[in-house]
Parts: sequence; C-alpha cells; structure tokens
Amino acid sequence: MSWTDDRVTTLKKLWLDGLSASQIAKHLGGVTRNAVIGKVHRLGLSGRAAPSQPARPAFKAPRPARPAAQTMPSAPRRVVTPEHMPAQSVVSSGVAPPTLPVFRDEQPGSATVLTLGAHMCKWPIGDPSSDGFTFCGRRSSDGPYCIEHARVAYQPQQSKKKAGPTELARSLRRYI
Repeated sequence: MSWTDDRVTTLKKLWLDGLSASQIAKHLGGVTRNAVIGKVHRLGLSGRAAPSQPARPAFKAPRPARPAAQTMPSAPRRVVTPEHMPAQSVVSSGVAPPTLPVFRDEQPGSATVLTLGAHMCKWPIGDPSSDGFTFCGRRSSDGPYCIEHARVAYQPQQSKKKAGPTELARSLRRYI
C-alpha cells in the first residue's frame, strides 16, 4: 500500500502522540512496523511528545528485610590436604597413595559480589539464593582462587597407563 498524504498526516499525528511503530502500523493497516520506521526516518520525525513506555509507579515501597537467623550453614566443602594421610603407607610402598578428601565446614567469607576485587578468591560459600551467601575473599595468586581452594578446584592430571604389547593387540583386534 502506498503512502498517501492522508496516511502520512495520520502517521505524523500518531508518532507525535507517542504511539509505537507497531501500534501505528496496526492503526494504518497494510503496512509493517519497519515501513513505519522507514517513513518516520525519511520524514525526519525524531521528536516525540512522550515515549511509549508502560506506566510505572512513582514510588516503590521497600521490601521487608528477611530474617537472617533462619539461614542454614553452608554444606561442608571437600578440601584435600596431605597432612591427614597416614605416614607409614608413604614410607613402606615408596609411592604416595591417592589422598582422601577431607570435609571442612566453611565459615562465611569476607567478600560479597559487590566487594570482590581482581586478586580476591572467588570461591563461593553458602547458598546463592540466601542472604548469607559470600565468597572466600582471601588473596589469590594465580587464577580466581586462593591456594587452598585452588587445590580443590584443580586436581592434578592423572598419569596415563603405559600400554604394553597385550594392550595394543587388544585395541587393534576390533579393526581386524
């Protein structure tokens, strides 16, 4: 449908009244939202009487504070430390056995999302949906975590088992 003088006048009036391009397209009929935007641009209609926005309340009442006494302590975190390994097993076999995880109850950290800095440990402590959620906040050296939390987050790479001739023959059988 073409832009007649009557339709252009209606477009200008509705645009200055603050209607959106979609609303104007529906009112005019036979044109798309993009056609209305293009015509407004070509006519140089930039100023609007009022922007087309939903009505918002002028005053928003503050939310009541949640009671902090009902928050549950965070779940115990797994921390691997070599000090809890039995010393005799290391000496007798000559090879250090894999360390068992030790569970510790994490105390609330000192950093919140708003106070985290570049060189602070970003290990989460607690439930993110509760008010008591914090981050560790201790100084981190390389990466996002302090030394203790980096040991938990980054496990050492396991050594690959060397394949002997029988292992190689077994893996090649499927291709024969």
